[in-house]
Amino acid sequence: MTGKIDARLAELGHDLPDAAAPVANYVPFATSGSLVFISGQLPLKDGKLLYTGKVGPSVSVEEAAAAAQQSALNVIAQLKAACGGDLDRVKQVIKLGGFVAAGDEFTSHPKVINGASDLMVDVFGDAGRHARAAVGCPSLPLDAPVEVEAIIEIA
Repeated sequence: MTGKIDARLAELGHDLPDAAAPVANYVPFATSGSLVFISGQLPLKDGKLLYTGKVGPSVSVEEAAAAAQQSALNVIAQLKAACGGDLDRVKQVIKLGGFVAAGDEFTSHPKVINGASDLMVDVFGDAGRHARAAVGCPSLPLDAPVEVEAIIEIA
């Protein structure tokens, strides 16, 4: 049986990937009460980064926004695992943290992380509206341009 959120993902043309295994000494998600804390997700698709490098010099803002969207799909994949496969348990996306690898002169971090934020609202509707941070940093694991983490409330 497919749930409402799975149907919405399909309607939007998104294939939800399998939840990725962690690449170091951490868990992909942790729960506390009704909150799920999802570790940072990179823009991996089929086991490969969509883009590498810094936003600005080697990755465009549009490419980085697409990478943020893929990272958010990977967040949702982890969330699905945390929910025992039932994304209809999601009550509210509380907060997204978005990290953008870029140089000192880059200031369009919000435009990049909108790729993740827009996906959450498209998928979860009003329950996808969230608080957010869009932060610049000098580098990210595997030379990824973007990483997204989340806190989500479930039933």
